[in-house]
Parts: sequence; structure tokens; C-alpha cells
Amino acid sequence: MGTPSLSPWAVLGLVLVLVGLWAPCVVSEQPNFIVILADDVGWGDLGANWAETKETPHLDRLAAEGTRLVDFHSAASTCSPSRASLLTGRLGVRNGVTHNFAIASLGGLPLNETTLAEVLRQAGYSTGAVGKWHLGHHGHHHPTSRGFDYYFGIPYSHDMGCTDTPGYNLPPCPPCPRHGTAAREARKDCYTEVALPLFENVTIVQQPVELGSLARRYAEEAARFIQRASDSGRPYFLYLALAHMHVPLSPPLPPAPGRGIYGASLSEMDALVGRIKEVADSHGKGNTLLWFAGDNGPWAQKCELAGRLGPFVGAWQRQRGGSSAKQTTWEGGHRVPALVYWPGRVPAGRTSHALLSVLDIFPTLVALAGAALPPNRRFDGLDVSPVLFGRADVGHKVLLHPNSGAAGKVGEIEALRLAQYKAFYTTGGAMACDGSTGPAQRHQPPLIFNLDRDLQEQEPLDVASREYQAVLPAISRAYTRALQDIAADNVSVADYSQDPAAIPCCNPQLVGCRCRGAQGATPGPLVEKRTPRLCL
Repeated sequence: MGTPSLSPWAVLGLVLVLVGLWAPCVVSEQPNFIVILADDVGWGDLGANWAETKETPHLDRLAAEGTRLVDFHSAASTCSPSRASLLTGRLGVRNGVTHNFAIASLGGLPLNETTLAEVLRQAGYSTGAVGKWHLGHHGHHHPTSRGFDYYFGIPYSHDMGCTDTPGYNLPPCPPCPRHGTAAREARKDCYTEVALPLFENVTIVQQPVELGSLARRYAEEAARFIQRASDSGRPYFLYLALAHMHVPLSPPLPPAPGRGIYGASLSEMDALVGRIKEVADSHGKGNTLLWFAGDNGPWAQKCELAGRLGPFVGAWQRQRGGSSAKQTTWEGGHRVPALVYWPGRVPAGRTSHALLSVLDIFPTLVALAGAALPPNRRFDGLDVSPVLFGRADVGHKVLLHPNSGAAGKVGEIEALRLAQYKAFYTTGGAMACDGSTGPAQRHQPPLIFNLDRDLQEQEPLDVASREYQAVLPAISRAYTRALQDIAADNVSVADYSQDPAAIPCCNPQLVGCRCRGAQGATPGPLVEKRTPRLCL
């Protein structure tokens, strides 16, 4: 008996049914993206992570309405490399950014590296960056040359230039000089020669920056960008790189009971994030993914001005001297708080234990935008949208941790995570509150910790134990394969050379490069239109 034929109308009906079945799985329009990156925030600085923390009601609400990522890691434990990895999806040994850029740096994130903003702009997105950049500010390394339609912020950390009303620091730094070289006061770890600049696009609009109003201005500029993008009808990508926490600004709030200045600054950051969530919800709730994360762990040498590690104290290192937080490969250096919020898409009130990284932001957002990854290079990040949407809870099989300044060669892969096991080939401690550091130690065979039992990284497995001997071959293979993959990749090299001519300077004729009339108030039209010049 022959196969019965279908009429054209029957075929059309079948097609419509199939389309109807498929349609719910397709994003009908490109979503908006907001990535908020906090500076030097501790895993335990969120109340949702650590019950002792009381200053983050907005972030805790974000966690309750979204998904908390509790095994989430920065790609490095210091500023520039972590940010470069977020915007490229590649480790510093691939993208070339292995340590921080300076105020006089000529280079930045290598120009042959493609940024997330460039990919999304090509896909039709309006792109904006507000806040700390720290990926090069000279020439074509400026944010507006790296895929961002709009930029408002400081080109590096807010303690890398003097101000008239200095923020909190340890040791404290003096205000900017006003009356020539005789008034200048040199102090270790303080920038006293050039005032901290604030940019709008490529124009310096204030120098020195008024730190006390910076959080408010960031919130205002982020809200304006969202409004403009929404009015244009285009999807948007907002990268909001906060000045908080690093060292606290000059908070308008009184010191918080129990946590003092740091607690007040944490409350200010929390309110800023809450404001951005409120604005985003008012411009299309349900079509905006908000991803909050830290760039690395707390800056322990700042003592009471540093954040909370939670349980990730790196006890093995602490017993031998130095900090186990920022700049190190201990969990406290790179395990950071992370939250994802997208009403209707990301499950509310969920906690994910998947092994994830800031490296995953690039490929995940590119996939959700319907764009393609740049060719001719390899990526360390994954598209983790199945984890975000609650369909899976599996992330990286292997995650690499590079040295970020505490010990060994910067950028070198010193530690490796495989499932619950973490192996160290080199250990070392950054400067601690008491001024101590931990010397670099090579480990062959590697130290191996089981994080399921030992979040504090206190007691490595006994080399002679059955567990150590069982896991060592898999760790060794993973380490060797990772190094081979990096060696075979299209690797970039960053230019770390410096020249005083690269220092952002509003007016070289005035002490500290000060803008005339910019005395902490919002600059007027003449200042905003001034063409930026460089300190010679």
C-alpha cells in the first residue's frame, strides 16, 4: 500500500504546529544586559552569602529574586587582568593582560583582542561603560575605541590620583597640592603629583574628582544611558564597573555600627545596585539580564577597610605568613560573590553550585544576543545559560588560576581546580594587614585540597593517601593539556611601557593638572567642552 499524500493545506498546518511548538524556546527579541562589577569585594560582603553581613538589603533582595552563584570565580585576583578576561572571555596568558596598568601606561588591552562590547555593538546593541576602566586610557585603548558608544568614569582605580577631599585609605593620603611644588608632599603608596580625572567619553570633565558624589553620578549616568537606549528601541549592554569597594570613598552615611567606615561604604554600594535594578525594571522588566560579580577578593593589607572573606580564609597560607586574599590564588583571592537576575527566565531564590567564572560572561551574553564568538582564538569561558536558566548545574570541568602578584611570574598558571579538588603548583601570600608577606613556594608534586571538606584550605591531602594518588593523574593531565592549549593559541602581548605624556591631564599649566573652576562641584559647560590634554 502506498504512502498517502498530504494536501498543501495539510502541510501548511503541520508547519504551523511545529513552529508553535518551537516558538517558546526562541528569544523573540534580543535581551538587554547589565553587568555590574564590584571592586575588591569579599565573598562574605553579601548578606545572602554570609549571615554576619547586614549592609546589603538590595543585593540580598536581588539574590532572592534571582540566582546566587556560590562557586563563582574571577579570572585573576587583581584589577586589570580580571577586567580584561571579563571583556574577552580569555585568561591573561591569552589576551596579554597579566598585571595592572599604570597612570602613565601607553598600552592597554591589546587592540587585536575583541571585546564583548565590540561583538554586541556589531549585533545591534547600544553599548555603554560607566565607572572604572583600568584597561588602558591612552590613544585607542580608551573605552570609546573598544566598542563602547558611551563612557563615563575614571580610567583606573580611584586611589590612583589625588583629590581635594581624599577618600579613606591606609595609610591616609594627603589632598592635591594647590600652590606649586613646594606644597607637594610625597608619601608612599599615595599619588600626589596628578589629580584623579573623571571622563565623559574622551573629555576630562572634572580633575580632581569629587569622590563624595561619585556613586550618585555613576547611578545618574547609568540611568541616563538606560533611558537613551530604551528610547532608541535598541537593546543595550551596560557595563557598570563600580569604584566600590577597593578603598572606601567618602560616604555620605555615618559609619555603620560594628563595621564602621567599610560598612557605610558597603551600604552605599548596595543602594547604588538597588537603584540600577529599579531603573532597569522600569524600562522592560523581563527583558533585562542583570549580572553582579566581584573582580577579585578583598585587599587585606587595608585592614579594617577591607572586606569579608567568608569561610575562604586560606588557612594553610596564613599559618606561613601573608594574606590569602587579593593577588593570591587562594579561594579568598578569586572566589567572588555573583548574582544573576532576569525575571521570568532566571529562577528566583535558587542557589547554583556550578563551577563558574567571570570568563563565562562573554560567551554567555554573546550566545543570548544571537551573535557569534570572534574567530581564530580560543576561549576559556563557557556559555553557561543552561545553568542560569536552571536547566543544569554543571559548569567548568577544569578552571585555571593565574598568579596575580603574590608569588611567581605574573600571569603564570599556579593553581588548578578539578571538580572539588584544587591543586597548587606555587603558593604565596600577598601583603597582610600586619605587613607580612608569604614567600613563593614551588610544589612538585602539587598541594591538593578537597574543597568539599576543606573550604578554609587548611589541610592538604597527604601525598601518600589513596585519595591523593587517585586524583593526581587526572590533575596532572588537565594541567598539561591546559598549558598545551594555551601554547597553541593565538596569544596577544600587552604593551606595559610608560611615558609621563600618557597621564590624563586637564590643564598641564596648573598644579596637579587641575581644571579651572573644578573645585569639587559638577563642572560647567566650559569645562565639559574642554579638549583633554596630556601631562608633559
